[in-house]
Amino acid sequence: MADSTPLLSELNLADSEPPVLHRHLPSLDSTIERCIGDFGWAQFLQATLVSFSWFFDAQQTFITVFTDAEPTWHCTQLTDRHSSCNSASNICQLPLNLWAWDRPKYTSTISEWALECSSSLVTGLPASAFFMGCLIGGLALATLADTSLGRKNMLFLSCLMMSLSTFLTAFSNNIWIYSAFRLITGFGRATIGTSALVLSTELVGRRWRGQVGIIGFFCFTLGFLSLPAIAYSQRAHSWRSLYIWTSIPTILYSITVHFLVRESPRWLFVRGRKEDAIATLKCIAPIDSATTKTPFTSSFISSLSFEQETWNVDLYSAISVLVERRWAFRRLSAVMAIGFGTGMVYYGMPLALGSLNFNLYLSVTFNALSELPASLIAFFFIDQMNRKTSLLVFTSLSGICSIMSVLKGMNPIWTRLQIGFELVSFFSACSAFNVLLIFMIELFPTCVRNSALSMVRQAVVLGGVFSPMLAAAGRANGGFLSYGVFGVVVGVCGLFAFCLPETRGRGICDTMDEQEYKDTAACNAVGRV
Repeated sequence: MADSTPLLSELNLADSEPPVLHRHLPSLDSTIERCIGDFGWAQFLQATLVSFSWFFDAQQTFITVFTDAEPTWHCTQLTDRHSSCNSASNICQLPLNLWAWDRPKYTSTISEWALECSSSLVTGLPASAFFMGCLIGGLALATLADTSLGRKNMLFLSCLMMSLSTFLTAFSNNIWIYSAFRLITGFGRATIGTSALVLSTELVGRRWRGQVGIIGFFCFTLGFLSLPAIAYSQRAHSWRSLYIWTSIPTILYSITVHFLVRESPRWLFVRGRKEDAIATLKCIAPIDSATTKTPFTSSFISSLSFEQETWNVDLYSAISVLVERRWAFRRLSAVMAIGFGTGMVYYGMPLALGSLNFNLYLSVTFNALSELPASLIAFFFIDQMNRKTSLLVFTSLSGICSIMSVLKGMNPIWTRLQIGFELVSFFSACSAFNVLLIFMIELFPTCVRNSALSMVRQAVVLGGVFSPMLAAAGRANGGFLSYGVFGVVVGVCGLFAFCLPETRGRGICDTMDEQEYKDTAACNAVGRV
């Protein structure tokens, strides 16, 4: 790959002072900050519209908690000492004429397709297929938002694919076709979170980056909260109605994104589309911004000599760069390890709620509500929170409480506290997830940021792939193989935060060389102190 800025690559970072270019010529980051650093309603509306994609993402992530729930049943004959049917019976060992479902068969895929006696691999297949689709889609589409498509187009196509496949899922007639559609839904959904997070944070200045990133987390929480409400209102109807009611609004949202959302000015400039970048800056910058009233911004950006290391790259060159640079590979490996542990808890706990002796609708609602304080903490305190310390605290707390939720012992108080420990563990995992995503924005430069974030999300999803199987296995032993394993994994994976640099309060970079230069300069400054 050609290096268009030999001045940067030939710097002796240890012995030389930064060249005149760095002392006197504003960078792309500082120029964009001058345009969009102040708060503007255009920025806020754009970021909010983009972030709302998380609402629909959450619905499809957890929808199988209700559509694939194992229904309750009852004996059709009066139970007495001569009857073989009672509440403790195994329905797989009972004649069909002795029991019946409490609700119509069509309310769940388990009852409609008579899967009550199937193995956990079969009943958990749709959920696992969804996460497998997320994994495959993330790997296949990881760098499209950084290279050919851009953030906006990737978000639009992902939402459209997810919504159409969700609609078609309602017409499945067996578990295999159903699982195939869930796989396609996961494939389409794979890049929604990364594209939305990166695009929304690149539309605003440094001062508002953390708060804007949290908007997506709020939208995800609202989407999660909407599920038990929709499911409860449709509890007497077919499980298919849940897919239809969640797909149609997503289709309308996709159309809205296509016509109303602007592309990231950072990505446009790095791709060499200076005119489009200038037009976007003028559109989203605050109307009272002094820089938008003068020709300085346009003339400066048009004449700025900037490293074009991503202008002529193939699809996976961004990942190749991340692997080839030692510092980038070390960071990527560490955050992917943290993401794996966090993802196993984040996606696994709602799926394993069936193993708790608690109302399913209420337990899902409480889990969704626990995301609100996690998002609020991140929203109001992200600027004061050290990224490394926060990750260590939240992952450790999540691990401890997850294990505590299955240690009932002989004291009945543990049974009453079980749901409490589960909620604290899930809250901590949500908080760790929020901090991790903001951390990712600051760890990698613009040219590979979306790709790096995609790889981390694939690690999160990989943890989710194992979650349905662990959740199904945990139902047979009181949750030890689910919540116990979740706690150990997230606690151990959180320790990888020690391998990462602290980024709170630091500006973001746009190229790999710029990031490497800044990190090296920071290390030298610390060494001199």
